[in-house]
Amino acid sequence: MQDEAAALVPETFNSRIASRVRALRADLGMSLDALAAKCTVSRSMISLVERGESSPTAVVLDKIATGLGVPLATLFDDPSASAKPVSRPDERTPWRDPQSGYVRRNISPANFPSPLQIVEIVLPAGASVAFETSAHDVSIHQQIWVQRGSIEVTLGSTTHRLAKDDCLAMQLKQPMNFRNRTRKAARYIVVVATERTRAPRR
Repeated sequence: MQDEAAALVPETFNSRIASRVRALRADLGMSLDALAAKCTVSRSMISLVERGESSPTAVVLDKIATGLGVPLATLFDDPSASAKPVSRPDERTPWRDPQSGYVRRNISPANFPSPLQIVEIVLPAGASVAFETSAHDVSIHQQIWVQRGSIEVTLGSTTHRLAKDDCLAMQLKQPMNFRNRTRKAARYIVVVATERTRAPRR
């Protein structure tokens, strides 16, 4: 990832996430109260996110994405981008999690209809990020391919130690934690596959 150290949360990203959450919630016909109850994020926080007045953490966004029945990566797509089959490097804006400092970029073409999404992650030295993953309306499979450095991935009570070129396959049904115990940043590719298991509740 180019210029990893300079990657910040641009103001445009807050508005992009706001637009995505509003649109996805509207498509489901879901009220703010209903989404709050489903994803265990407060109504006021979701409202702030939808107005672009908050810089939410990856953990909060993951909970909102779960409540909406989509993978986290979906919230980072540019809603104004045309659905084309090719993405270019200059179209991939990096986003930094304000809590853990990890940097992510969606690699897959934005808004293109596909059950697969590819994401690039850089996890800083000594950093960790924990997700309370519990997919309800979709079955989400994920594979982690380490490109540089090493990381620990804990799924439920099982910890996997991954070195360069290792690949881990898993289904997102349990709490999950990513940790970099080393003194160097780790870079890995995440491939996400989504399969809807039942129609979302309206």
